[in-house]
Amino acid sequence: LMRISTSFQIIPVVLVALVMETNAFVVGNRQWHSHATKLNSATIEPEVITNDYDIVKVDLDNGRDYPIYIGANFPDDEASKLLKSHITGNKCLIITNDRIAPMYLEKYESLLKQGGDIEVETLILPDGEEFKSMDILTRVLDKALESSLDRKATFVALGGGVIGDMVGFAAAIYQRGINFVQIPTTVMAMVDSSVGGKTAVNHPLGKNMIGAFHQPQCVFIDTASLDTLPDRELQSGISEVIKYGLIRDAEFFEWQEENMPKLLSRDPTAMRYAIKRSCENKAAVVKADEKEAGIRANLNLGHTFGHAIESGSGYGTWLHGEAVAIGTAMAATMSARLGWIEPDLVKRIYTIMENANLPVELPLDSPMNKETFLKLMSVDKKVANGKLRLILLKGELGGCVFTGDFDQDAMIQTIDDFVAECDGPRK
Repeated sequence: LMRISTSFQIIPVVLVALVMETNAFVVGNRQWHSHATKLNSATIEPEVITNDYDIVKVDLDNGRDYPIYIGANFPDDEASKLLKSHITGNKCLIITNDRIAPMYLEKYESLLKQGGDIEVETLILPDGEEFKSMDILTRVLDKALESSLDRKATFVALGGGVIGDMVGFAAAIYQRGINFVQIPTTVMAMVDSSVGGKTAVNHPLGKNMIGAFHQPQCVFIDTASLDTLPDRELQSGISEVIKYGLIRDAEFFEWQEENMPKLLSRDPTAMRYAIKRSCENKAAVVKADEKEAGIRANLNLGHTFGHAIESGSGYGTWLHGEAVAIGTAMAATMSARLGWIEPDLVKRIYTIMENANLPVELPLDSPMNKETFLKLMSVDKKVANGKLRLILLKGELGGCVFTGDFDQDAMIQTIDDFVAECDGPRK
């Protein structure tokens, strides 16, 4: 059993091959100890429990461990102390977008200025996936240079996945690498993109094709920011929550089937549990495979199809999670066509996506066609030696494989099925 939080009900989680070990971890001037639960060679670190927030540990080598703080409405003094403990120099640059800035920029600027020992610069970028580009990235570097930020400075990413990915990449390349902090404000960023150090910008020929692995100093999640999140973006983020259940955590998937109405209604207990459980899963995978040499690729279920949809439809047409939802439906359909999963599981996947108000098919006016899919998928980051590799479901719920050994006809037939009624030209 794993204890989830003192402030919520105790939720039993049945795991296999359990091994308990004790770890120490320093946060600021504090040291805490936790018991780690090992599952299939990857370690899930249960959060440290405080009166007001939880901490999930991302356990890396060479002293690069960092905490994920998860709470709601942190007291100002506590939030300031936590954030400032991860600012190594006396200067920082907060980067956000023009939608988040009016709601949260002043708050976090004030928190980091408390005590007067940190000089805070700010930069506001345009909002949207279409602005996740080298041109916009240059604005971050320009601002850092204009502000005379040195290698001790810290970038602070305040926003969703686009801001987090772009600011993380800017931190990776500015003066050959400086520290950065993630303050995610969307479900997508909280449960996935802010954790694990993947940073990137898009290229017209492919999503996230220019980037680096660069881990943050901490991830600070205040779930109260979800109160202002549009419904569409909330639902988009839930697609990544569903993913964890499909690829490695069957009981979490079953919990989601029962609790999806609570997630959509932003029930604070359910939402905090889903975010924490997702972060535990992500941290376990990152610990086992930080640079995506193997198991971490499983986190990309539905992403090869989904990235093709995002790029081929024009960045900004689909939210990332919406495209991934369609991509996951395609991966599930293909897996069943290969005989790797039962039709009943495909039905459950379609049902939970639809219950989360996520798309599972392309619209009639989609520009996607078979040739576009194949062209864009051919430059996917998971292609190795010219061979496309996919994450597909196999066996019972919670099982998947990362492989290039599959019947190509099954993939082609699946693509044909999904573009059959689209307006895109077909040959």
